[in-house]
Amino acid sequence: MQFMVVETFRNQDAKSIYRRLRDKGRMMPENLKFVSSWVSADLGRCFQLMEADDITLLQRWAAEWSDLIEFEIVPVAQGKDTGAVLAPRVDIALKHSANHGAERHGKVAMDSLPYLV
Repeated sequence: MQFMVVETFRNQDAKSIYRRLRDKGRMMPENLKFVSSWVSADLGRCFQLMEADDITLLQRWAAEWSDLIEFEIVPVAQGKDTGAVLAPRVDIALKHSANHGAERHGKVAMDSLPYLV
């Protein structure tokens, strides 16, 4: 599974976080995979995409950093995967709406909708 980890740096202290990262590395348990990260322009937060089959791996990792970082861990799916799951339901809903006068508004094909990146 993929997780979006939103890290809020306590006291906006990015220097302490990067110092520990330099000295000790990410301190991640085996089988927790770092995919990518982005840091906010004000250096107050970091957004990391992580992969793990076991949520407790993320919990162990977060515990190592909890003195410097407040964590929000959100299970996520790629937009294209969610679109594929919802496509049949959207088509049914659009057909149902068409039977109730929605045809005058036009039908949007699921494959023409943008997916979130």
